[in-house]
Amino acid sequence: MRVVVADDAVILREGLARLLREAGFEVAGLAADLSQHVHARYALELLSAGTEGVGYLLKERVSDLAGLASSVRQVGEGGSVLDPAVVSQLVGKRRLGSDPLEQLTDRERDVLALMAEGRSNKAIADRLFVTEHTVEKHVKNIFATLRLPPSADDHRRVLAVVTFLNAQ
Repeated sequence: MRVVVADDAVILREGLARLLREAGFEVAGLAADLSQHVHARYALELLSAGTEGVGYLLKERVSDLAGLASSVRQVGEGGSVLDPAVVSQLVGKRRLGSDPLEQLTDRERDVLALMAEGRSNKAIADRLFVTEHTVEKHVKNIFATLRLPPSADDHRRVLAVVTFLNAQ
């Protein structure tokens, strides 16, 4: 998988490129002019063409190479990985009248929190020591509890994460 590394700090940019190469990625390029901070304008521009194959991670929230590699692979496979701080900046801190999250079980809240970190169902299953099928059932229950019906126009996983982040 080919990636481009962008960071304004040369040491971090070069170091990250080296770590990604060691993790099996082909680093196709380096860029020194993207922001390391949350900027709603950048995120909106990035998401304007859709959410497939999109990632916006903040370096201070990436805690290990395995997690970063997993996120990069998820984006490369057409998924999306958005740092919760980015999503929060985009949607603001509006609160709805009642909290539908209170109706979720503890395990469903755990699954939703990991979804907010951009984790795939497989990664969530591995983290919680359950099967992927069990995670899929929890995700389905989360969608039902949060009243997020299937729609060609909306991405239910993103909407569930937005609901979660608004409650934080």
